[in-house]
Order: sequence, then structure tokens, then C-alpha cells
Amino acid sequence: MSNWPQFEPAGEWRVELSELQSRRSQVRAMGGPAALAKVQAAGRMNARERIEKLLDVGSFREYGQIAGKGHYSQEGLFESLDPTNAITGTGRIDGRKLALHVDDYSIRAGSSEATIADKWIYIERLAHQLRMPLVRLVDSAGGSVKLLMQLGGTKIPEYPSWPANSLLDTVPVVAVALGACVGQGAIKVLSSHFSVMVRDQAQVMAAGPYVVQQAYGQSIDKNDLGGYRVHRKSALVQNEAVDEADALLQVRRFLDYLPRSVFHLPPRKQPHDDPKRADDWLKDAIPRDRRKIYDPRRILEAVLDQDSLFEIGRWQAGAVITALARLDGIPVGVIANDPKVQGGAMTLQAAYKMERHIKLCSQFGLPIVNFVDQPGNQTGLEAEVGGTLLGAIRVSEALHRCVSPWVSIITRRCFGMAGALHAPKYGEALNLRFAWPSARWGSIPIEGGVMAAHKTEIEAADDPAAKRSELEAFYLNMTSPFRTAEKFGILDIIDPRETRAILCDWIEDAWERVKSDRVAAG
Repeated sequence: MSNWPQFEPAGEWRVELSELQSRRSQVRAMGGPAALAKVQAAGRMNARERIEKLLDVGSFREYGQIAGKGHYSQEGLFESLDPTNAITGTGRIDGRKLALHVDDYSIRAGSSEATIADKWIYIERLAHQLRMPLVRLVDSAGGSVKLLMQLGGTKIPEYPSWPANSLLDTVPVVAVALGACVGQGAIKVLSSHFSVMVRDQAQVMAAGPYVVQQAYGQSIDKNDLGGYRVHRKSALVQNEAVDEADALLQVRRFLDYLPRSVFHLPPRKQPHDDPKRADDWLKDAIPRDRRKIYDPRRILEAVLDQDSLFEIGRWQAGAVITALARLDGIPVGVIANDPKVQGGAMTLQAAYKMERHIKLCSQFGLPIVNFVDQPGNQTGLEAEVGGTLLGAIRVSEALHRCVSPWVSIITRRCFGMAGALHAPKYGEALNLRFAWPSARWGSIPIEGGVMAAHKTEIEAADDPAAKRSELEAFYLNMTSPFRTAEKFGILDIIDPRETRAILCDWIEDAWERVKSDRVAAG
């Protein structure tokens, strides 16, 4: 598993070298045959199999390998070792270095009772100080009352030497929920830039069913308490995986777009897609009938580099799409509205999702492309009580602090306060934006605005429906994007088939800006 060189014990120190081999052998046995068989019977990988699946072959360099609880004879000679259930080290994904912190569930269910906190804290400090990404494979049942017997008392719950927040400020942090992640395990999952959980296998929760039963008298299944369906609503964990292999592949894909740290450049790849590719069907991608919807993901796949789209938060706040992708081989952040979900409106959940994605891209030097079809903030009593407008304010604050090069492609609607949040507007922001001929914008959508402004006139007409249609047609002509372009209120109106070529031209200059910013920060 580890790629430490394997030597035969020999020479003057052969006794000690033999003991070292024995200790390492016992560590590799993890929780023992019975515990490993139980893990396998549950259809799960064990901790070391997960490491092998995630990393490049032979790249794992284990640290703190023989940490644990030693057992000795009366004469003080070594007899056996109970390994700690935290496996730590460094490895590579596609040749790029990262730090790894892995829970071994085969040893007392990953509980803190059987761990040495200094070990996993050390690897996280190493990731922070050496500026390399950190991946946590979390499978921890959390604390145990048995820990009290080991400590001989209690302790204040804290890890003062754990640089959790400094890590998030410096390097990409990724977490995978692979089982019941409770208490501290949940914090390790959520204190990350990207998190993914395995459906029907992983749960992320503050406390498990037994604690909930005792505290509230409520009997609840662990999946109903912290499973993936719960987090589709909470949005605490961003992505789902069908199995462990899928989860680990998503980790590899996410890190493929991210730099080693905020002081490094994101990894550019050799492009294999023509920057001037123009898919002809894009000319009709937006239906002329404004009541009809369309598939925004198909547009993204046509405009961005082929097979480069990696979506984050697919099952949460569906009114907005957030993703990573590439343009001419350069990593970019992607935002798009989805009219199939709540009309694409800015809901509280959509605002939170957009805010988080803006911060991620700005922090790690990813230029942002926003495909705008924004009808406005969600309205109605539920939206007002839920504080939707506060969510929009938070998006505004994230935009104000965003330093990523940004371009907006207005494909259809851009209305109201939420429409105004399509791009940064202050400081050095140039507010680079293009629009398709199908785009319309303003303070309020025509349909609702006409009824609000001409209610008396419409109701007094012989044919109210015909009068309303007449007025809507008149105002719609007034909202032609070409009228805005005449006053240079939009950079350009473009044929949708030109979008990819324009973006690939823009990304060349955006990339130069990202490089110069990293040099200045370095």
C-alpha cells in the first residue's frame, strides 16, 4: 500500500528492523480479518482500498504509520500494536501532489476513541504549510463515551492546533462522506470546498439516532436523519455518488480544475476542441414562444470544451446551475439559470449556491462565465418569510469581492434585482457582457408589468385578453436588445453560434490576468 522501500532486516540493527516490519505488518492488517470481512460484506471498500482507488498507482507515502497503542511484555519487550484508525500521508492524482486524511472504519467504527488526534491534525497542518490540496475520506461514528475511560475524565471539546479555517483560506479542501459521519466527522465533511456523499451508505449529521432518541424522544432512521435526501434540501453536502468508486472519481474530477493553492495557477490542459466550433442548432436553442422552456445543460455542453462540464450541487437549488468546465483547455467556473426549475428565479437556496460558487472561483483564480436567464427574485409569502432578499444581498456582497475575470452571456431574461446580480459592477470590474437576440431585460417582466400598469384599461376593454396581448406586444418591441445595443448598454448582440469563439477569445486575456494576479500574490 505505502511506497516506502521494502528491505530485509539485516545488519547490526536487524532486531529493531524486524520489529519495524512487524509493526508495519500489524498496521496493514487494520482492524483484523473479522472486521475487514464485515466491511466487505457490507459492499464497501476498506480504508486502504479507498486510498488505492483514489490515488495514482504506487504514489501513497504514509506518515505516522506505526502510531497506535503498543502492548509489551513484563520485560518491556514489544508484543503487538493496535493501530490508530486515522491513516494519513501524501499521494498524487494525475501526478499532482495532495495530502490525505482517511478514517479506518474497521477499527472501532472510526470513532475518536481509537484515534490519535495529533496524527490527523499534523497532516492537515502539513497541507496548510506546504500549500497542497487536502482530501478527507470520512467514515467516522464520532465520539464515544468509552473515551472517558481512556482519559480518566472529560475535556473541553476543541482542537486548538487544527488549522481548519486557515486551510480553507489557502488550499482546496475536499471531503467524501463514506459512512455515518457524526459530530466531528460531520464537521470534517462540511469544512471543505467540495463535498460528496455516497447514496444510501453515508449520513452526515450532528448526532446519531440514539442521541436524538434520548434528547427528543424521536425515533428516526439514520438515512432519514442525515442521508442524501436530507441534504438535497439542506445543501450542506454538495454532490451525491452512486457508489464509492463514483465518489472518488468526483474527487479526482474536482481537483482537476483547482490549483495546488491560492498561490498557484489552476492547471491548464492541452485543448482538444476547436475554439471556433459552432453548433448550428444553437440558433434555435431558445424557443421564440416565451412560455416554452429549454435545456440549459445542452447549451453549456455545446459552448464549453467537450466533456469538460463538472456540475456541483446538481440536486440542490435547481433554479441555478453551478459547475466547473474548460474553455480552450483553461479551467473556468460556470453559472447558468435553469428555467425548468422554479422558472430559474433567485430562490434563497439558489442564492446560497451561487454565492458559494462565486467565492470558490474567486479564491482559486477561475474566470467565470454566467449564462443568464434570470426572471427575478422568487416572490410570494413563502419567499418573503424565508428571507429570499437576504440571499440576494449575499450574492451582491460576493460579487463585490469577486476578483475573477467575468463574462455574462444573456440568453433570455434579465429582470429586477436578481437580474442585476449577473456580474460584478464595481472596482476594476468591466462588466463584460454579450446578449443573444432572444434576450430581454428590465426592471420587471413584461407580462406582469403590463397587468400592473394597465389594469384599469385592460379590464374596461371589450376584449380584455386581446387588449392585454396588444399592450404586451407593444412593450415587447420596446424591449428589443437591439435598442439597448444602439446606446451601448450592452457590449454586443451576437449570433448564438458565435458564443464559443467569443468565449475562447476572451479566456485568452482572462488567463493572462489570472497569471499576473498570481505572480503579484506570490
